[in-house]
Amino acid sequence: MISLDYITLKAFFEENRGFFCGARLQKIQQPTRRDFILTIRGRSETRKLYINIDPQVCHLCFINDNTAAKRHITIPQKPPMFCMLLRKHLEGFRICRVNVPVYERIFEIYFEAYDELNEMINFCLAIELMGKYSNVILYNNSSKTIIGCAHNVGAEKSRDRELSGTLPYTYPPKQNKSDILRYFGEVHYECLNDDFLGISKSFQTLLEENSAPLERIKDFVELKSPLNPAIDGNFYSVYSELLKNPQMQNNVNSMIDNYYSCIQERIMQRALRLKLKNIILPKIKKQENSLLKLHSQSEKKDNAQKYKKYADLIISNLYNNNDYTDKISVFDWNTNKQITISLDKTKTLKENAGIYYQLYSKSKNSREKLALLEKDAADQLEYFNQILYTIENANSVELLYEILSECEEFITIKNVHRDKKKTKTINVEETLINGYRVYIGRNNRQNDLIVSKLSSANDYWFHTQNCTGSHILLKVTGKTEPDENTIYECCKLAKKFSSASASTKIGVIYTKRKYLKKPPKSNLGYVTYKNEKEIIVSD
Repeated sequence: MISLDYITLKAFFEENRGFFCGARLQKIQQPTRRDFILTIRGRSETRKLYINIDPQVCHLCFINDNTAAKRHITIPQKPPMFCMLLRKHLEGFRICRVNVPVYERIFEIYFEAYDELNEMINFCLAIELMGKYSNVILYNNSSKTIIGCAHNVGAEKSRDRELSGTLPYTYPPKQNKSDILRYFGEVHYECLNDDFLGISKSFQTLLEENSAPLERIKDFVELKSPLNPAIDGNFYSVYSELLKNPQMQNNVNSMIDNYYSCIQERIMQRALRLKLKNIILPKIKKQENSLLKLHSQSEKKDNAQKYKKYADLIISNLYNNNDYTDKISVFDWNTNKQITISLDKTKTLKENAGIYYQLYSKSKNSREKLALLEKDAADQLEYFNQILYTIENANSVELLYEILSECEEFITIKNVHRDKKKTKTINVEETLINGYRVYIGRNNRQNDLIVSKLSSANDYWFHTQNCTGSHILLKVTGKTEPDENTIYECCKLAKKFSSASASTKIGVIYTKRKYLKKPPKSNLGYVTYKNEKEIIVSD
């Protein structure tokens, strides 16, 4: 991942300044504290300027519906205070010009309007895209007084440049670097970023890989070379000739938009996945500890037969022993050994036998209860492991949101920003195998939907044996039964979408939908089955 540099920002400015000049700002939105959407109307078209000042992905570009969906933008019902400030001073105003200061990663949008006294007011919205120092600043262009900032910067954060309302706006301090346009010496590629203004580390890397001569570098900085924006994996450039495997883009804006929308989607996936793992992993550990404790208690409680044997031996030896003793020695016919049984010397032999019978009854009941608790704990552990599997294999933010909504049913999740509407529609992945439609459940909600809503009695259900994985449903239409090859391909699909996908051999069970049953109050995606068959799938 690379940051937006001066050359790219300048290229965006040159490409779009014609649209900005004379356009009118219609709407201002602030989805989060670090991104903004400005709806601008100009030249008979409306565009949405997206501004992101997150240190990881700071950039600006015009977005479309597809890239907005990738970013999963959600507009809050109550706008932040800075958004209200921008609306008060800028909404409905005309843009008179835009500017990018030389060698600065600052995009300036200048507005002009008239106040109640018919006097002209000039404002400037300075969008500073400088990594962790990124900011959006509104100031009066006439007096250079700051009206508001997305992030206030006090003296404790910066000794060189404070930013907050009523303070004068100044550009960032000049860097101790030279202007490469005035340089005529030898090119040291490893020092370009340290020595010259306007050259980022990523651009330095591309220049070094291509051994670009000094005059060519100057043409790049001045934008004299033809612009051919392209993306190559984690790199992008307005000069495709610098990339090894360039994927050409329509224009500079499309390059910025496509690159950063994909990056933002990956970042959101990673953050959601980490958040969900932090929820599920403690649950798994807790259930594993519970199982160990229950197993240990079960072993301790497994004395029912011993207590019954002691009680029977005491009863059968009443005539040989005296009451009110602390122990008796009797012969055990099962082991052919003499054993000693401890007694309560304040009670008769018959009363002691009754005590052992009571211990036998309690131990037996405890063991049955522990067995039920062990089964419940094992089922919960299997359920949480299934959720963990779906988290690790989710390939989209939508799937992670579905898992998130499932987790909310058993735990309160805080600090996760999401659109609740997106979790209502569940889209199950489909594929075709030999003309048959096949559904693949990628999480427990989808697994549950497949079984409860999408399946019919004669459809076939597939799942890997004794391991977590997706539910696979083969739709059967009419009376035509799938052949062996189709069944085997579905089994391969069940193996592929399971935790045993890397195994050389795995058993896959399948049965008709009418033989499945979902027990009452069971976890999402849990079913019992009968009349199943098993196929061993090997690579």
